[in-house]
Amino acid sequence: MRTTAVRTAALFTALLGLATACSHPSGEQKRPPATRTASPRAAAAPAGLPGMPPLLDPQDVYAADRPNRLSPVVEDFPPRVYVPNSNSGTVSVIDPAKFKVVATIPVGEQPQHVVPSWDLKTLWVNNNRGHTLTPIDPATGKAGKPVEVHDPYNLYFTPNGKYAIVMASLDRELVFRDPHTMKVRKTVPVSCYGVNHADFSADGRYFIVSCEFSGELLKVDTEKMKVVGQRRLPFEGAMPQDVKLSPDGDTWYVADMMAHGVWVLDGDKFTEPRLLRTGRGAHGLYVSRDSKWMYITNRGEGTVSVLDFRTGELDRKWRLPGGGSPDMGGLSSDGKVLWLSGRYNAEVYALDTRNGELLARIPVGSGPHGLAVYPQPGRYSLGHTGVFR
Repeated sequence: MRTTAVRTAALFTALLGLATACSHPSGEQKRPPATRTASPRAAAAPAGLPGMPPLLDPQDVYAADRPNRLSPVVEDFPPRVYVPNSNSGTVSVIDPAKFKVVATIPVGEQPQHVVPSWDLKTLWVNNNRGHTLTPIDPATGKAGKPVEVHDPYNLYFTPNGKYAIVMASLDRELVFRDPHTMKVRKTVPVSCYGVNHADFSADGRYFIVSCEFSGELLKVDTEKMKVVGQRRLPFEGAMPQDVKLSPDGDTWYVADMMAHGVWVLDGDKFTEPRLLRTGRGAHGLYVSRDSKWMYITNRGEGTVSVLDFRTGELDRKWRLPGGGSPDMGGLSSDGKVLWLSGRYNAEVYALDTRNGELLARIPVGSGPHGLAVYPQPGRYSLGHTGVFR
């Protein structure tokens, strides 16, 4: 009798929970019951890096980056575009609603990238030749006291927030640091030359790094902080740049400004990649807010190629009227505008992501490089100009 009663109560509770889920008061559309009640083991993501927040969707590493899905940490920050001007030693601050520079911040020598911290609270300006990081408070737009960090060409954060990783390009090192104080925790010398860009696997257990000046890729174990693979790209004079993981976590893309395209590879197997030609000077890689497209900047010809993740092929190409040098950048919070620095033209471009129309061409300082659009959706930052999950 007791067993029967318990089973009856459990069945009633399950049915009640299902009915409640299907009549959610917010009116938000829910998945069909069959999908919601599928075995959790079948839908679960593989065990990730210890301490890493689990993916919102095991099939999409960018599921947290949907339009305007801002973290409570950043939701009150004023929308701005922060542009490091490498030759001017400044950061131009653009109001994206007005397409106008509203402030200029002096920083250190040769700022390369503006990087959101893992906890989203700070923007770090990488002053490469000045050997410092300048913190900017995105709530006020004010710069803080620079922190001494040698050769900070680029900056990333492990998916669990445990370490910052400085890409010390000329020092030929990956330097794991405290993500807040930037004190050194471990230095990993590398045999390639020009470490600069990276991305992390879906489970966060490894990351792939491009070595610009020796045409190589590194595969690094995140937890062990150890290089576990090294591969030379099959192109004479290769210069790999930005690195990006596909939404499903299966495919890696590496822009190459001398091979004039994007290398496509299996990161798990780390086998020889194939080249997908996009345009002269392929450089930056950016994923759309719906995870359907990747925007590829071709700096040497003033174009942006659009890749369809579903087919793995190029869908279309946008050309900047009057030319330009589209380099690094990011998407607006709503995903409707792609912001890009014009590296050799002392300007910034705002492109409509529906059709590639040039919305604005904004004069900034000399040598604009890794600009950051902020705030953006996402729970935490992996670094660079804003890679969020």
